Amino acid sequence: MKKVLITGITGFAGSHLAELLVSEKEYAVVGIHSSDRHLDNLSAIKQQIHLEKVNLLDQEQTSRVVGNVKPDIVFHLAASTFVGDSFKKPAEFITNNVTSQISVLEALREHNLSETKIVIISSAHVYGDVSERDIPIDESTPFRPDNPYSVSKITQDYLGLSYMLSYNQHIVRLRPFNHIGSRLSENISVSRWAKAIAEIEKNKREPVLHVGNLTTKRDFTDVRDMVKAYLLASEHCQDGEAYNIGTGVSHTMQEMLDILLGYSNVQITVEKDPVLFRPSDIPELRADVTKFTKATGWRSQIQIEQSLRDILDYWRGMV
Repeated sequence: MKKVLITGITGFAGSHLAELLVSEKEYAVVGIHSSDRHLDNLSAIKQQIHLEKVNLLDQEQTSRVVGNVKPDIVFHLAASTFVGDSFKKPAEFITNNVTSQISVLEALREHNLSETKIVIISSAHVYGDVSERDIPIDESTPFRPDNPYSVSKITQDYLGLSYMLSYNQHIVRLRPFNHIGSRLSENISVSRWAKAIAEIEKNKREPVLHVGNLTTKRDFTDVRDMVKAYLLASEHCQDGEAYNIGTGVSHTMQEMLDILLGYSNVQITVEKDPVLFRPSDIPELRADVTKFTKATGWRSQIQIEQSLRDILDYWRGMV
């Protein structure tokens, strides 16, 4: 069996990736997590994986685990991810995301794990405030970061390239566009709305939904399709290359809200809240995934309506 190390395994994408790998029955999965807060995300597979609680900012801790596991594949997903929070704590975001990745890459070097395949999860946010003529966005689109989170992901992205060029590490860089599904954090708009709808249905809050900017358009992929893409990338993508992952279709936030509201029978009032508007908000992010599809044959399979229903049903079971 191939040994796989997932950083950020208790997170949204990390937990779904772990479930996929366990179901394949070809991988021994070890996961790194920094806190116990989201361990319930792994409840269905906790007996089939091994977990290590590690602060990735601590090089010694990280090196110990990497040396013990000697992974064949590393999926580096651990990061601070909420764009809104990055405006409040820019230094913390950049330091955490960059230093964590350096710890992992240096640990692999320290233990001479030169054959390990490393999948670095960057982000579509590296492209930032793209012009209309650059949509759909391909991998050559210039970076115009408009928030500290974007800057941290650009650094992670190029660190991956740097370590591949300098040390011949087998690194692939992925730039996923928005992905959604069950267990999505309530810090993300569609999940926050779904949770609120579930609470309203159970009379746990007033039937009012507060929203921010509903005109922005995003390319949404179901997380189960996304983690399949991550696995395919580890098998088929070329070292040093960057790949966009998305559906190639964008939806306005208004469309997403309307679909969610359509799944509920309760009457809900929608009110805009200035607090929920970001200092800057990119009008549209939509992927050109030609490069990734050519390399792997991957295409998204799960429709947006199913993804949104899954999020709402998840919160109906939680609140």
